[in-house]
Amino acid sequence: MLTNKTLISEIKNIISHSREKAVRSVDNQRTLMYWHIGQRIFEEEQHGEDRAEYGTYLIKSLSEELQPEFGSGFSYRQLNWYRQFYKTFPIVSALRTQLNWTQYKLLTSIDDEHKREYYIAESVKNNWSARQLERQINSSLYERLLISNDKESVLAIAKGDVLPIEPLQIIKDPMILEFLGLKRESAYYEKDFEQAIITHLQDFLLELGNGFSFVARQKRIHLDGDDFFVDLVFYNRLMQCFVLFEIKTKKLNHEDLGQLQMYVNYFDRKEKLEHENKTIGILLCADKNNSLVKFTLPENNKSVLASKYELYLPTESQLLEALKMELDEFQTNENKE
Repeated sequence: MLTNKTLISEIKNIISHSREKAVRSVDNQRTLMYWHIGQRIFEEEQHGEDRAEYGTYLIKSLSEELQPEFGSGFSYRQLNWYRQFYKTFPIVSALRTQLNWTQYKLLTSIDDEHKREYYIAESVKNNWSARQLERQINSSLYERLLISNDKESVLAIAKGDVLPIEPLQIIKDPMILEFLGLKRESAYYEKDFEQAIITHLQDFLLELGNGFSFVARQKRIHLDGDDFFVDLVFYNRLMQCFVLFEIKTKKLNHEDLGQLQMYVNYFDRKEKLEHENKTIGILLCADKNNSLVKFTLPENNKSVLASKYELYLPTESQLLEALKMELDEFQTNENKE
């Protein structure tokens, strides 16, 4: 027999679940309404002799008729959004019920089809809220992944068509940590930086991406009387491996890389199970020298990576310029060899 407490809990869950379904249903119907309005506006535009001029006149006239009766959702600006929504997503059956109108507005503003498909796939797979989607777009997540991957691979992993097999397929460089609320011009102790990540762990997991879960902080390693502590330990279920983070609030050096390599070796020999893949170590640093990383670590290294962090959201042009500089530097080093 159910206890009163259990019965109340189950009924509360039923109510919450039903309310959530009702909200999603209403929002889905609203999205479909906007799509159909956009379709009719677009079709009507095609009948005008001067399409651009007629389109402006048409939307303005509609707004003047609809807004007094139905409110600000039918302003000139909003009706333009509905028209653009239809143009961007012309097949109604292709609309995802998991996405709401706010998310579709964000996606409609993306011109690149590959980029738009990527954010749709990630939003659906990870159940991103509109705020989370906006943050990922503003942090140029797609562009950051392109530094080490091609468009087809990035999209295939997002859709779940293939699983990542190398760290560079899911690890971003740089990592954007604006959510920590730290000022980039200030100096921080590594323990303070680590505490900020723990405080904002959900946002940090969002930045890390698919498949990550938190395991431990300051994981103790005891070696013949000496103690060492790994800053942060995560596990990635897609790659089936531990991911270790060491935080350096200064420019990294070869000693930092050697220390992290030791931690990775320890986890591979003492912590990972037989069916799991090799441990990945990431140095999250304020600055890095790519050549130093390359020549400190063994050739064909895929276990230890360095990722620079940024404490503010860059503009897309700033990020693309930074990526271009990194690619040029990499190409120069390759040519020298």
